[in-house]
Amino acid sequence: MNDIGWIDAVLSAARPQAMGALLRYFRDLDTAEEAFQEACLRALRTWPQNGPPRDAAAWLIFVGRNAAMDDVRRRAKQVALPDEATISDLDDAESAMADRLDSEQYRDDILRLLFICCHPELPATQQIALALRVVCGLPVRQIARAFLVGEGAMEQRLTRAKARIADAGTAFETPGADQRAERLAAVSAMIYLVFNEGYSARGDKAKARTALANEGIRLVRLLLRVFPQEPEVMGLAALMLLQQARAPARFAADGAIILLEDQDRRRWNDKQIAEGLALIDKAMRHRRPGPYQVQAAIAALHAQARRPEETDWAQIDLLYANLERLQPSPVVTLNRAVAVNKLRGPEAALAMIEPLSARLSGYFYFHGVKGALLQQLDRHAEARAAFDRAISLANTPAEAAHIRHHLDHLDKESVLAGPRASRPAS
Repeated sequence: MNDIGWIDAVLSAARPQAMGALLRYFRDLDTAEEAFQEACLRALRTWPQNGPPRDAAAWLIFVGRNAAMDDVRRRAKQVALPDEATISDLDDAESAMADRLDSEQYRDDILRLLFICCHPELPATQQIALALRVVCGLPVRQIARAFLVGEGAMEQRLTRAKARIADAGTAFETPGADQRAERLAAVSAMIYLVFNEGYSARGDKAKARTALANEGIRLVRLLLRVFPQEPEVMGLAALMLLQQARAPARFAADGAIILLEDQDRRRWNDKQIAEGLALIDKAMRHRRPGPYQVQAAIAALHAQARRPEETDWAQIDLLYANLERLQPSPVVTLNRAVAVNKLRGPEAALAMIEPLSARLSGYFYFHGVKGALLQQLDRHAEARAAFDRAISLANTPAEAAHIRHHLDHLDKESVLAGPRASRPAS
């Protein structure tokens, strides 16, 4: 095989499986990474001539483990690693390794690898960076660009993260049922953070960070393989796919925000929508609803409406009410108010969000929504104050420009309202 482009794809797909097992063997992230990298180098030397092994992950684990052990032997002046011909013909050893990859122990390896990346000792940004490096295998240079920091700074951040994990004395034994449930929730949250880092990026950050959304989807697919019957994992995968399906239509060519109701729905990714709808349908059949499933169901209703006026706002309102019970949050209530506005008008929606003022006083979207509701009620002075506050809290130039667009409309409405207000009543 002269074309070796396929090797990169095979190594990327096998990385989580191999890293998970190597981490269990060596109980050290750096050693596991070095072992995997050595196995990859050997794969690049032998696979083009011999072709891919029957199970790439098993081959990489076997070779990586032996390479790391050989390093210990070399330092102890003991036996060297077998030659390449022997390594390339693993036979029964590779088959036995492949059998183990289908066992519960292997699933625990993957779960442990993901859980270590979202260790509670680490801040969210370090969790994301570590997952992108260890699980996804992204180069430090690319991760640094995504977080808009220098390569050296990111290398230090990753080194500190690994040191904190080592100092914390992380357990490597097989987790029990309670630990598995706890870890699954933490891993799911970390994966959604990875996705949102890319999906929410705007302006100058968008180009460097868009790839993170795809990496998040890759991670959730991995988690789904580990937990194929877990409805919340299905819900998380569906939510991310349905959100990402709208990505091509979310921004104009100049970077301006395009609201959901104004998006060109022909630009949505139908393949991702179909996959997301199938996943949420499968998840709901388990009759164990959770926050990710409810959010995915809301996204599904938006995705199924081929025109804005076809959106089932009544069902969305009910789903948000359910989400408020499952995961109480002022942001959930704020999102529900958008549906209430569509169903019962701006007064009802404004009454719903007014109690949130204190808790969301520093939240850009709260003031944007409040300003829009006040504008609908022709309370122009209050709307202007809300929009001004939103601009002061904008995270990106695109968000500020979006609010200024509202202010422009408000100015036009005020000009038109002036003469009418001076007319005598008829």
